[in-house]
Amino acid sequence: MSRIMTDISLTRRQATKQGFHRQYRVFITRERAFIDMNTLKRHEDPWKVYKEETPSTTQHFAGRSARLLESLQSSHLRSLMQSFFRQRSVRSKPNRRVRVSANSMSFEDFFSSLKETTGQDYQRSDVEELFNEMDISCDGWVGWQTFHNFILQHYKHIKDSMWACKNLPISQPSIHHCTYNKQEPIVRVLALSQSPPMRYISVSKRGTLIVWNRHLNNIKPLEMCAGPFNKRQYRKRFQGWTTDAVYMGNVHKIAVATLSRGIHFFDITTTCSFEQVHLFGLSHIATALSYWYDIEAPGEKCVLMWGDDRGSVNLLWFLQPFKGLFEMPFTNQTGPVQIFMPVSVCIFIALVSYQHIPKIHSEPINRILYEPHDELIITSSESPASSVVIIDVSQKRQEYIWKIEKGVKCFDFSFSLGLLVTAGVGSAVRLWNRYVTSRPTAVLRSHQTTVVDVVIHQALGKIFSYSKDAVLKIWDIPSQQCLKTILLQFPNIHLGFTPEHGSFPLLLSLTPDPILLVTCREYLATLHLHKSESNSRSGIYTCALYNPHHQQVITACADSTLTVWDVKTGIKKMEIRNAHGKEEVSCMALDVHQRRLISAATNGTIKVWNLLNGLNLHKLETISNAEVTGIICHHDNQLLATGWSRLIAQYSIAFSEDIYVNADLSWKSGRQHGEDILAMDHCPGLGLLATGSYDGEIIIWSLALQKPITRLQTHQQEKAHLPVHRLLFLQRRAQQSHLRSGAVLLSSQNGFVCWWSVCGPRHNHGQFYAPDGSDEIVMGLSTDQENSLLVTGDTAGFIKVWDISQYALSAADTESAEDLPSLLHSWRGHERAIVSSEVLAYESKLFVLSVSVDHRACLWTSQGCCVGCFGQEQQWDLSSPDTYQTNREHTSPIKEEEEERTEDSQSRVSAGSFICWGESSEVTGTSLSAGDSQQTELALDLQRSRMSLQTPDSDRSSSLERFPLPKYSKVLSGDHALRDLEIKMTARQRRPRDSGREKLCRIGNEFMPLQSLELPEISELKDVPLKPWRLKIGQISSGGAEASSRMLSSEAPLHCETLED
Repeated sequence: MSRIMTDISLTRRQATKQGFHRQYRVFITRERAFIDMNTLKRHEDPWKVYKEETPSTTQHFAGRSARLLESLQSSHLRSLMQSFFRQRSVRSKPNRRVRVSANSMSFEDFFSSLKETTGQDYQRSDVEELFNEMDISCDGWVGWQTFHNFILQHYKHIKDSMWACKNLPISQPSIHHCTYNKQEPIVRVLALSQSPPMRYISVSKRGTLIVWNRHLNNIKPLEMCAGPFNKRQYRKRFQGWTTDAVYMGNVHKIAVATLSRGIHFFDITTTCSFEQVHLFGLSHIATALSYWYDIEAPGEKCVLMWGDDRGSVNLLWFLQPFKGLFEMPFTNQTGPVQIFMPVSVCIFIALVSYQHIPKIHSEPINRILYEPHDELIITSSESPASSVVIIDVSQKRQEYIWKIEKGVKCFDFSFSLGLLVTAGVGSAVRLWNRYVTSRPTAVLRSHQTTVVDVVIHQALGKIFSYSKDAVLKIWDIPSQQCLKTILLQFPNIHLGFTPEHGSFPLLLSLTPDPILLVTCREYLATLHLHKSESNSRSGIYTCALYNPHHQQVITACADSTLTVWDVKTGIKKMEIRNAHGKEEVSCMALDVHQRRLISAATNGTIKVWNLLNGLNLHKLETISNAEVTGIICHHDNQLLATGWSRLIAQYSIAFSEDIYVNADLSWKSGRQHGEDILAMDHCPGLGLLATGSYDGEIIIWSLALQKPITRLQTHQQEKAHLPVHRLLFLQRRAQQSHLRSGAVLLSSQNGFVCWWSVCGPRHNHGQFYAPDGSDEIVMGLSTDQENSLLVTGDTAGFIKVWDISQYALSAADTESAEDLPSLLHSWRGHERAIVSSEVLAYESKLFVLSVSVDHRACLWTSQGCCVGCFGQEQQWDLSSPDTYQTNREHTSPIKEEEEERTEDSQSRVSAGSFICWGESSEVTGTSLSAGDSQQTELALDLQRSRMSLQTPDSDRSSSLERFPLPKYSKVLSGDHALRDLEIKMTARQRRPRDSGREKLCRIGNEFMPLQSLELPEISELKDVPLKPWRLKIGQISSGGAEASSRMLSSEAPLHCETLED
């Protein structure tokens, strides 16, 4: 401060001599304001911003249901404290600086003390996991203070998580009445996930099926028809009872099991959805159905399995599902093809394979589930001797049998969590380890009546249970506590009367807008699990990095959410919400041992997290309320942070056990940059630090001297390439002495990738423009460990892989830097701007991680094949290329919205219609409004535009180029909404003027009107042999085309005729 006052006095004398008193007054006012601001900063509470922010909450996923720490009692902790304070011989490793206190334990000491204190034989791997969570410094020792703080923080986070989870983002239930059920209970609700936009079909006990859209507005009612062997031919309605139903997504069929020892297969690919096959003559009644197919290879072998009333399991393998489930010969018979089950195995051996596993249970099977990871079959019954059984398909491995009193009525299983949830006649919900059948890990008691269904939400770490008195409870898996109780006010619930429930009253639909469906007799309740937040930044990724030690990907969002993903499978491991309150996370870094995560936000706050358990270890002092744009961690876990404050702050977290860590402003960084610092990187091999600012200036600093040593580019130079968005040191080149004179530093400036030397006589070693379009910016800049590949990601969504192994190697190499480096691969990975990219190595293979403001974080091979998006429902195996998602279809939200509007118009048109499955709906007359017909034409235009965009993988980037992308700006969400509005208005302007009511949609030799439940992803069928009964449908539909003009001008109600007519 004295130096500043001296400068002020000198300036005053100079100004007085020259007579510039006015300029002096302005200058002294600014300097006094600067001094007062820094003086107040020292007297203000630097931790106030942390105390006032929203507390963070941590959720664990994938195997964190049973924690060793939660089994410790207070007496165990007292005994462990005494063990810590015993005298021990502490020996540190030679040639290594390790601070070890006298009251510390090694892993072997901790393991033996824990077993001695608790008297339990813990698994060594479980104790090692707990020890590693506390040993964040990786020195092999844990002190009592560290253990004590870890315990306190753990239970504090559990308490905070419980408080946050009580306000779950779940909507109020919306109840719908299925009037067409005629008061019969709903047996099962199916989600047609493979037919965008989303559809649901409810199946009643008497065989009535109702199609619903994603808003749960019923589109049309459907009914099963009586079989051809019905003695009363004049009755066309189904007269039996259904037991279960399942959706076969890869072939777009529905299988419905009945008490008449048959399974009915319905084709839903066309508008006149009809019963195609009736499989009858089963040995026993099918009581529970399950279906599986490989999502990545839908044309490969799939299986339909069912449990019967004799406790046996039956598996029907469809070997070539795209060629047909069964070989159906030509016949003059109308109606569904009748297939006798014992004969079908011999006749259709080329398409069908049958397997029978007898007497698994002594009572009827009420649930059956197939787990493809280990090829497991999980079944349940109300038999106390075999309540739940897990066997493999080949029956060669050991089977697991749970013996539960009074049996099991329902269950759910999560392979990733290793968790089995069961419920029986009583009101208790039991949680089991999949390998331990003797006793449950937890018993959840809160229901007053019998629990009829349970379901696991793996992503949220929650369990939903539903009882007979229409009470829905939500349980937290880690804490095993009831978070919420919802009493569903169904109109048929009365005091002292319990209505009949279906066998499967719960359906968890994990769509982009996930909902939970609950049925009670003929009523259906919907609960949305995620409300749409008003914050438009929610879910927009801001940065990402890769942790090679734990093989994890960490992503940060604008809504202050940190997420840890398993790179091998793509599943979520941990999520930290409100990491910096409500502030956007701006940058992240890892510590030296890669066990701690350092995150910074736009309000200047910086936090240190334990990556193994999500605990907040440190909160670093803020030097300003401006955004932090760069964090690095160099030797001895010394942190350096900079940003819009233009200052470099240093923090030491090596041996600090305090929550709050003060800032060290010893760096001579004041007034070095004239504008805000936007990028920072360091080179440990050279001991250098590089910073880049908004005005294009790049300064090289010495880490040892803590001061600048050279300026590669000043703000007066290269004004065309301002500002500096990213900086990247080529670490491997810097380690080799003969390459240090060449380019070792890269900068991204308005789309140009500039190459710089910090050791040679000439600094600038060339530059090239990476994006394809003009006015684009490279926000993703990364390289592999050998510095042979460079990956760039720009604001147009393009990812490019460059060969830089021979580019600008030395100061004398000027020819290679004159041209572009070799472009190996290029593809468009995102529809909007890429904000970060990383190159990661897994099992000697290179992959590319990219995150974008289009709400997607994707993993790619170095050749451009899409492995998948983190958080998707289908998991991948990074070691198996067969599980990669190489073909991805983008569904336009505009198209889905218009299709939903078309559905609503259809439901209004056909309000009085009643269409039967297995019948042809020949229309005699109806009327359409002008608005409905225009919406129908718009849906057809959008469908034609979608079909034109479906190109092979080789032409994938060109197909994506047809979608114009908004330019990158600070208000990303506003631009996105504006662009969506422009697309919608353009589509409306391109709408044809004529109503086009005579147009029909053709599938094979069949025609159907546009006012139908058609699936847009089904392509046109060609050269398909038609059977006589299918030809009759085509004739009826053709007759409907001739009568379409009369149909559109008449007010008469709809009439239906069956195929038997």
